[in-house]
Amino acid sequence: MKPYLICHMNASVDGRILGSRWRPTENRMPGLFERLHEQLGGGSWLIGRVTGSEYAKAGSYPDQTDQAYPREPWLARRDAAAYGIALDAQSKIAWGRSDIGGDPIVVVLTQRVSEAHLAGLRQDGVSYIFAGEEELDLGLALEILNRELGIERLLLEGGGGSNGAFLRAGLIDEISVAICPAVDGSKGAPSIFDSSDSDAGVAAPIRSMTLMSTEVLEGGAVWLRYRLQNG
Repeated sequence: MKPYLICHMNASVDGRILGSRWRPTENRMPGLFERLHEQLGGGSWLIGRVTGSEYAKAGSYPDQTDQAYPREPWLARRDAAAYGIALDAQSKIAWGRSDIGGDPIVVVLTQRVSEAHLAGLRQDGVSYIFAGEEELDLGLALEILNRELGIERLLLEGGGGSNGAFLRAGLIDEISVAICPAVDGSKGAPSIFDSSDSDAGVAAPIRSMTLMSTEVLEGGAVWLRYRLQNG
């Protein structure tokens, strides 16, 4: 069983998500994303490696260790009200912290991770699970999070590469997007859903999108919620 997955994002009118590039600058709506996160019910949330790296406090982990660790979930905490989950298929993030905003970090890894990286995660008190041998199996990751931590509902909060991967895998149940009255207008700017060149031609298996609610917010922002049915 997988958690109910809600992709929650703020975006410009042209679907871009890097707010520092939006114009007019006064329409970036600071704090809106977090407020809507709470209105959605809060709880556990998931980000990709690029977004996760923004929270990292350490430069790197040691290159070597004498320890060997089994490729099974290692969970520093099982009793948290919410978890901050990060995808890190390449094992690149040295966290230097155990939580983000009080939510314990859980990293999703592949089995090819080095022993030294696992030692660094354990030293930081960062929990981890394995989902795939060389590439991440996103569906398996969700099932493990549900089984090991009891997560029944999860907010997917980007960036665009991770959002796009879950979309193409048919794993997103709902899209929540606040459209702010601003534009980016530049080629190559990150968008709500994105892809690499290798999977740019892969279509998402969406059979239908049903409008659940729409709300006009302060300053002319519009909050849309859609229920997805995947084939």
